[in-house]
Amino acid sequence: MTISTTKKLLGATVAAGVIFALAGCGQAPTETGGGDGGEAGPAVDNFKPCMVSDEGGFDDKSFNQLGFEGLSKAADELGVEVSKTESKSASDYESNLDALASEGCTFIVSVGFKLSAPTIEAATANPDIQYAIIDDWADADFDGKTDAPNIKPLVFDTAQAAFLGGYAAASYSESGTVGTFGGAKIPPVTIFMDGFELGVNYFNEQKGEDVKVVGWSIDSQEGQFTDEFAANDKAKQVAQGIIDQGADVLLPVGGPIYQSAAQAIRDSGGNIALMGVDADVFETDPTVADLLLVSIMKGMDVAVYDAVMEAANDEFDPTPFVGVLENEGVSLSEFHEFESKVDPALADELAAIQEGIIDGSIAVESPASP
Repeated sequence: MTISTTKKLLGATVAAGVIFALAGCGQAPTETGGGDGGEAGPAVDNFKPCMVSDEGGFDDKSFNQLGFEGLSKAADELGVEVSKTESKSASDYESNLDALASEGCTFIVSVGFKLSAPTIEAATANPDIQYAIIDDWADADFDGKTDAPNIKPLVFDTAQAAFLGGYAAASYSESGTVGTFGGAKIPPVTIFMDGFELGVNYFNEQKGEDVKVVGWSIDSQEGQFTDEFAANDKAKQVAQGIIDQGADVLLPVGGPIYQSAAQAIRDSGGNIALMGVDADVFETDPTVADLLLVSIMKGMDVAVYDAVMEAANDEFDPTPFVGVLENEGVSLSEFHEFESKVDPALADELAAIQEGIIDGSIAVESPASP
């Protein structure tokens, strides 16, 4: 992923993915990739990387899909097979992790904050298996230490990139109101919403404007949520409620819920822009490309790829990976079709803000930051 500078800001392309259920919960693990299709790599004997998703599914065009792309890339280069398990609900997590361990997986990636407790339990029960978890520290005791020495946290200070997205949204807005809502009130979701509001506030300070954010308050840590990561009528209704408050830029945070937001935007008939999260949704889902102002991205594919390659080379390191703007772990996509619709000065302003965030002269602090 590369971060552009002036005219073409902070570009990068990403994607997402993972999940499963066994005996009574869903289908058995499926093997993909590797084998004869990849060039043999330096993997240790019997190395087998695997992944279990949250409820979003591997085809969510976002969070889970992106993680699985990183796993698949590594497996192809190593010439090994992978297994993935797709969770239909939270009740599947434990059995899915157990199934992968029984199948002979040597490195298992859990996708998402919600798998924290099951992953800690699985890693404790299987000390010879190496684990990684996306968007969580695996620290149930909140003592600042990962709860098992065989778990590598892959976390992201997404507030930094969301700050840029919030600034861009405020700059683009004509109504003076922008909105956001989430799939669940958990840190990996609220960190986007915090950064978004901070970026809007910074725009107001710099420009002497008064763009409002509806759907979330960083001060109260309260806002609008669908309580699930699914594209459904509830997500569409929440999106419509925010549109009804005058928002002309909408940031849905929660995998597939952006699809429901897009439906609400189209039904409204108004000039409303959509924002993507995790991946560059313009690239992963062309059906909403015409609505997309910009996407706030996490390099989950890169983090997973690097973790898999380390483990494959017998160099597993449980030290947490923390994605920030400086290491390109988080970033903002290009504006794509909206490039001609935004303020011509916006790219330069965002590049300067990014530099300020990296050097610390612009503070971006979220209660959910790593």
